[in-house]
Amino acid sequence: MDRVRIYDATLRDGTQGEGMSLSVEDKLLIVGRLDDVGIDYIEGGFPGSNPKDREFFELMRKQPPKHSKLVAFGSTRRARVKASDDPGLRAIAQSGAPAAAIFGKTWGLHVREVLRTSLENNLNMIEDSVAFLKAAGLEVVYDAEHFFDGYRDSAEYALETLKAAARGGADWLVLCDTNGGTLTWDVVQAVGDVMANVGTPVGIHAHNDSGLGAANSLAAVRCGATQVHGTINGYGERCGNADLCTIVPTLELKMNKRCLPEGGLHKLTELSLYVAEIANQALNETSPYVGKSAFAHKGGMHVDAIQKNPLSYEHVDPKRVGNRRRVLLSELSGRSLILDKAREYAPGVNKDSHEIRRLFDELGERELQGYLFEGAEGSFQLMLMKAFGKHEELFHRVGFRIIVDKDIEGRVTSEATIKIGLGDRQVHTAAEGGGPVDALDTALRKALREFYPEIRNIHLTDYKVRVLEGADGTASKVRVLMESTDGQTLWGTVGVSENIIEASWQALVDSLEYGLLYKKARNGNAGK
Repeated sequence: MDRVRIYDATLRDGTQGEGMSLSVEDKLLIVGRLDDVGIDYIEGGFPGSNPKDREFFELMRKQPPKHSKLVAFGSTRRARVKASDDPGLRAIAQSGAPAAAIFGKTWGLHVREVLRTSLENNLNMIEDSVAFLKAAGLEVVYDAEHFFDGYRDSAEYALETLKAAARGGADWLVLCDTNGGTLTWDVVQAVGDVMANVGTPVGIHAHNDSGLGAANSLAAVRCGATQVHGTINGYGERCGNADLCTIVPTLELKMNKRCLPEGGLHKLTELSLYVAEIANQALNETSPYVGKSAFAHKGGMHVDAIQKNPLSYEHVDPKRVGNRRRVLLSELSGRSLILDKAREYAPGVNKDSHEIRRLFDELGERELQGYLFEGAEGSFQLMLMKAFGKHEELFHRVGFRIIVDKDIEGRVTSEATIKIGLGDRQVHTAAEGGGPVDALDTALRKALREFYPEIRNIHLTDYKVRVLEGADGTASKVRVLMESTDGQTLWGTVGVSENIIEASWQALVDSLEYGLLYKKARNGNAGK
């Protein structure tokens, strides 16, 4: 299996994305996880640009990665300064990183209008800068900035810039699609030309402004590039960088290129989630390979086929990238999925039974009303229990009242008064909360904890509201999805109403009821 070196730029290029910022501690945590997965190169930042990056490199001296090679980033020397006197290059040489990445100009437009120097001097700047860092004992990655734009402008000069870096001793020549506007067939032509004219190993650094970051990276590898740059989850400026979470599994699983050590690919989904959490970024649930929806199946024929043979609707086994298959509940799922879940309560049931037909009809009717069971397994399980006579009523709703009060100092509080039935008894409690739903939750727990003390272990972890039909303005129907946990299992519940408090009340009651019943069933099974 051929080897492709993976170069992660999340800590530098990734942080140029809008709303993206990482503290020194954040960067250290991400380095640890990238190193554990087996990424070859980790670009840590520009030690000559700011105190945060200088502190980061100082700390990395004391705890260098075990597998990955840390890279210090910068640019070629300034036009009228010797490389040895350039503060940016000196900062890289003194950073303690074993490798350096410096970018230089490939495009005549940038040389003349941005650097304001001659094309010949630009070549000298590239060669001198690379040679200085090589003399300092560093592995040098030369980033040919705007390579493809420069190649379109003058292929001859673009190649000369690469040859200048090679004369300086560069270990890698990386072709950068800095503006992200190059089409894949143009990447193929340019990389092929470079491979035919320059002997130094070649890499690719693609951006995603045309939606081709991953495709261009893969095409470059097919033409002979053996180093690929990108970021976790595609973070980066404008439309982002090429997404390593897409590129790496495609290279390994479909192009027979080894990118990570044994077992590294299995950690990819976890890595994606971890970096998103540290960076406080919302995950794209439809991301290839690692997204929550990447292996989610909803259509009835799809669900039926996937249960017979996963290859029918999955291009790879989700376990290979650390993800999992999800079969979604909806009116599109067909009776086969409902049947599969129903057999937990009625092992002998078949798809033509009246219970299954009734459930299928009820599911369709509820979804017509706005209910969504894809993320509400708890509410659906309660439906199943009731359909097959397996539901034990722990309590029932009688009513509630909410009072919202704002005092003279501007503090807003909510008070909930609820009535629930517990067997022959009716319990009436009240509680305050920061908002109406919090007050309802507190009051309901207060009413139940004497009878079900295990309710203390059930906690709400997520709460989402969506307006279903905006035409009615503030009177529009809303859907509330709640996610809860008992510390061991997660489950979702749903409520729908024109009144957001009623929708929340439905989802809240389902959440606590399912949690208590699930706990009871689990304890019962454990005792057998």
